[in-house]
Amino acid sequence: MVEVFKTNVQQPETARQLAGYILELFPVKRVNFDLHDCDNILRVEGDSFSVRQIIAAVNANGYQAELL
Repeated sequence: MVEVFKTNVQQPETARQLAGYILELFPVKRVNFDLHDCDNILRVEGDSFSVRQIIAAVNANGYQAELL
């Protein structure tokens, strides 16, 4: 499954840190940000995570995410 989120992450370093955090927390295959997109897209690919978990992980780091 692939889920796509709109975020308020703007800095590449923050995106790298959040991607690493999500990879540590959940058994996902791939996490990436597209900060060139107007919605600062976060894509998460894997089989064992929920939308709520990803949103909670982003929120726990002081950022916002919503499912697109």
